[in-house]
Amino acid sequence: MPIAPDAETLADFAGSLVLFGAGKMGSALLEGWLRLGLDPRKVAIVDPQPSATVTRLGVSINPPRLDQPATVLVLAVKPQIAAEVMPQAAKFVSSTLVLSVMAGKTIRYLEAGLPARAAVVRAMPNTPAAVGRGMTVAVPNAAVSSAQRGLAQRLLGAVGEVEWVADEGLMDAVTAVSGSGPAYVFLLAESLAKAGVAAGLPPDLAAHLARATVAGSGELLHRSPLDAATLRENVTSPGGTTAAALSILMAADGLDPLLREAVLAAARRSRDLAG
Repeated sequence: MPIAPDAETLADFAGSLVLFGAGKMGSALLEGWLRLGLDPRKVAIVDPQPSATVTRLGVSINPPRLDQPATVLVLAVKPQIAAEVMPQAAKFVSSTLVLSVMAGKTIRYLEAGLPARAAVVRAMPNTPAAVGRGMTVAVPNAAVSSAQRGLAQRLLGAVGEVEWVADEGLMDAVTAVSGSGPAYVFLLAESLAKAGVAAGLPPDLAAHLARATVAGSGELLHRSPLDAATLRENVTSPGGTTAAALSILMAADGLDPLLREAVLAAARRSRDLAG
């Protein structure tokens, strides 16, 4: 699995890291940290049902206590169980960087469940973190020091690109665009394969063509200095086959309004999860 571009080594990480939640996102983060040299003996996982993969990584699993407060506490549990997790997590916090990747849970919510003046970074990564190509947006509270922000950058950067914002109000839209966005892309591949079958292709071939086309186009978009609109125009000949398809997708009732409605629905749900 590749290391994220420009990721910094974590071999010099001092102290301890406690990770609450070793599901898909928690595991992706953990594997990224270990690839960058983080000593597994400095990591403790709190999860009632850790996967067999996690248990083989050499980290501590569900320790009864730590000898000292954690240097970093990472909250990677589902937001629906945040209320039951926060009292246990607070026990690990002193002069600790608390890094939360829980969807919808605000800094204000986190601060209310932690010791006073806790340093909190709220972040929203996405599932391509599992292959080192994640996109994370983060926002710190006022208690986060420059050194702690740098440490958060290193930890999040282990699995992809990181952007910082000062306005937490943007995080619901971030969640709707990049947090949920991979599902939209996977749906595109799924729908493209179905359309290929409708056009006469065998299902296996249609699925292969759709998957490879979406993956290859994403890589081209990643590597090219050109924006998405220009790349689209470059493969669209006037009066050609692509133009015929785009006349449907770019119609007034086409893809743009549907995707706008979908993103707004996801943003509303993110706000609902804040409670």
